[in-house]
Amino acid sequence: MCFDEDTPPSPAVQVTIKDDCKSFILSNEQLTTLMKDMDKSIRNGLGKETNSSSVVKCYVTYVQDLPNGTERGKFLALDLGGTNFRVLLIELGDKNHFHMDFEIFKVPSQIQTGHGTELFDHIAKCLAEFVNKYNVDSKKALPLGFTFSFPLRQVGLTKGFLNSWTKGFNCSGVVGEDVVRLLKEAIKRRKDVQIDVCGILNDTTGTLMSCAWKTPNTKIGLIVGTGCNACYVEKVENVELFDGDKIKPHVIVNTEWGAFGDDGKLDAVRTKYDREIDEDSLNPGQQRFEKMISGMYMGEIVRLAIVDLANQNKLFEGKLSEQMKTKGAFCTSFVSDIESDIANYGNTWKVLSEMGINDPSLADCANVRYICECVSSRSAHLVSAGLAVILNKMDEKSVTIGVDGSVYRFHPFFHKLILEKTRQLTKADINFFLMGSGRGAALVAAVAVRDELPLVTNQELSK
Repeated sequence: MCFDEDTPPSPAVQVTIKDDCKSFILSNEQLTTLMKDMDKSIRNGLGKETNSSSVVKCYVTYVQDLPNGTERGKFLALDLGGTNFRVLLIELGDKNHFHMDFEIFKVPSQIQTGHGTELFDHIAKCLAEFVNKYNVDSKKALPLGFTFSFPLRQVGLTKGFLNSWTKGFNCSGVVGEDVVRLLKEAIKRRKDVQIDVCGILNDTTGTLMSCAWKTPNTKIGLIVGTGCNACYVEKVENVELFDGDKIKPHVIVNTEWGAFGDDGKLDAVRTKYDREIDEDSLNPGQQRFEKMISGMYMGEIVRLAIVDLANQNKLFEGKLSEQMKTKGAFCTSFVSDIESDIANYGNTWKVLSEMGINDPSLADCANVRYICECVSSRSAHLVSAGLAVILNKMDEKSVTIGVDGSVYRFHPFFHKLILEKTRQLTKADINFFLMGSGRGAALVAAVAVRDELPLVTNQELSK
């Protein structure tokens, strides 16, 4: 049956289910301990002597100038960070004139784990299709901002070396290579489109730039989607590895905080489900913080908990469908759907039916929803702890945080959860605001063209 408006009041979640989910619930004391460790990791990542041993790398982005509203013209943006990637064409006039066209392209699974040449040839092909579709002048090199949402060691605004693949990608021949060069070579091989790559950036940097165009005090960029990461505006004197323009006082730092805990600092709060996901991933032992938070893993954490509790005869009378036993079958979007239920368990019933669980009881639905709430709340609270570390370190009295990513956008309570917990963990005299985003890569290109920024650093010249 499907529950409707006449469904009786929600039953209490089983005490045994609550007990089994206690490991997902983090106290402020636990979060504060994690914050101290993360703060130390970030400071180590910024240091010349300590960077190599820090799991949080704090990569320098070489982006020092934020949008100021004077940017004009047409700009392309390429956003690669998951199984789909976006190509955007953005036209900027004044602050009241903004136009955007975009297309979403898929990266086939065989390309995600194939040779890097195939990946960049596929991207170049899609770029050419987009340019032709929107009648972009193929004789004029259009400025492009390249969002590459994987750990990247940058040595300039247009030069960055892939440190490691994440989020299910494992293309050979790319780790340790300059991905801007690989993209340019793929474009050149086609001989049918002219594009000038003006900047490479992480999606967090793009998010920060996008929001800064509207709100100048945007100083943090956050992504909670397939992956999870944050960047922020740091004082140049605190970034010991920075060899760019030190006359300018600030530079955006890409923390790559997804790797926090890879040195064991999260072990006290990791559950048996987190350990199973990590051990069964493409990159065991890496990105442990991200694996406890992001959309690539949240649904699987819930599924593992459901299977475990059903095997203990605490759910579905101990009966499980083959689909529920299948790795990756429980999408993270299901978590958002289930938590969107208001007065009844209609969404929960539909999701469980889709997973092959026929006629779940009202109590089963209540218990499954509770599991989802515990997993998603933990995700939001871990993000909040990270944000509080950065806010407290910056110690600026008013900061806008640009946020993007599918988990943040589609989960019904994620925004509220982050706001409430970050407020609890941040210094009382710091005010912060969360703001959605969307066009940062093009704005990096726009700012580069606006100021004709030097795109080569001393480190780059020495290569």
